[in-house]
Amino acid sequence: MGEKSSIEYKIADIDKIWIEYDRQNDILYINFGYDIEDADEEVLSGEDIIVRIKHGRVVSLTIMNFSEKANIIVY
Repeated sequence: MGEKSSIEYKIADIDKIWIEYDRQNDILYINFGYDIEDADEEVLSGEDIIVRIKHGRVVSLTIMNFSEKANIIVY
């Protein structure tokens, strides 16, 4: 069996992290720094998590259906 290759990314700016929750759409946004526009690439995982990458660094995570994944009830 072949080995799976993996890619490692660094976080863009952990000191400038900010988090926003969209209750209406149940989406959690985690942003690392403020330079998140125009990402070089976006990766969608099988878990409905979007990873945005710019200059080889993760600039944001978008987690769809957050309350289900976190096993919480949002009112």
